[in-house]
Amino acid sequence: MDTVTAQKTWELTNKVENVASYDDIYKYDKKQQQDILAAKPWERDIHYFKHIKVSALALLKMVMHARSGGNLEVMGLMVGKIDGNVMVVMDSFALPVEGTETRVNAQEQAYEYMTAYMESANKIGRLENVLGWYHSHPGYGCWLSGIDVSTQMINQQYQEPFVAIVIDPVRTISAGKVTIGAFRTYPKGYKPPDEEPSEYQTIPLNKIADFGVHCKAYYPLEISYFKSDLDKHILNSLWNKYWVNTISSSNLITNATYMSGQINDLSEKLELAESQVTRSRYTLDGGSSEKEDKLAKACKDGSKITIEAIHGLMGQILKDRIFNHVNCSADTTEQVVGKDVSAMEDSTASGSAVASSH
Repeated sequence: MDTVTAQKTWELTNKVENVASYDDIYKYDKKQQQDILAAKPWERDIHYFKHIKVSALALLKMVMHARSGGNLEVMGLMVGKIDGNVMVVMDSFALPVEGTETRVNAQEQAYEYMTAYMESANKIGRLENVLGWYHSHPGYGCWLSGIDVSTQMINQQYQEPFVAIVIDPVRTISAGKVTIGAFRTYPKGYKPPDEEPSEYQTIPLNKIADFGVHCKAYYPLEISYFKSDLDKHILNSLWNKYWVNTISSSNLITNATYMSGQINDLSEKLELAESQVTRSRYTLDGGSSEKEDKLAKACKDGSKITIEAIHGLMGQILKDRIFNHVNCSADTTEQVVGKDVSAMEDSTASGSAVASSH
């Protein structure tokens, strides 16, 4: 697979919409933005913002920055504008900030860097304002921790409109698709209606408490992506670096610690569910449905781990056949790869069938 095909595949996987360079989305009307800021419609409607559009350029920059942090959390800011009830992210930039797990510490140098960056952007005609912040959750999903919720609440109080984006670079590598979430917090004292999450995601056992306590303090926004021909040269330059890093690395090696942690976490969840089921046999506990739910979620987690491991193996087989068997004929290579991939697909289908049966 060449770099052009890989880039197109990445754009299709993440559903990047191609828009004209003269489209209104690229125009910045300063008066219109000032009128929106003066009207503050989000104060009258808590769910005023339901959708966020992110440029492919900003998305790729955020993903590359998140991946560069490894197991450390990294942080950056996004610039953009408001289009009706849609937040539009045009660009992003990294901040010199580092953190661990669900703690990101923005130091004084980060604020100085942000001020200098925005001043430079304004000098070259980029008038968009800071629209939100992003940070990474390496290996534990896209959600807001207690510290994240507090940070976002303060930002929404003093810098509205403001949005928080979370990227999981580790799961992005495993899934082959950007694992990302966009969120806004509710005002203090607001009680949202009871709603089930739109999509199930695996939360590590040691993070479930933090996730559960604060999961009702914010709501997710629908995310879509766009690009134009004007982004072509910058995107190609960034993609070449991203693609080289991707093709030269092995998911199985890069994510070895993550996969081991996922298996260990799954084992702990199964042991916890088993102990609860065992106790319920000797008590008149009526929470059997909750225990079954925990077992079903553990089953989903197991299926997810298996599929990610199989995808990693498939990638390694393809790379091995393409780069290490250059003297083989094209027909022979295609036949061998076809057989290996078919075997992997059969294994994937079997894993999915087992998960669905539970």
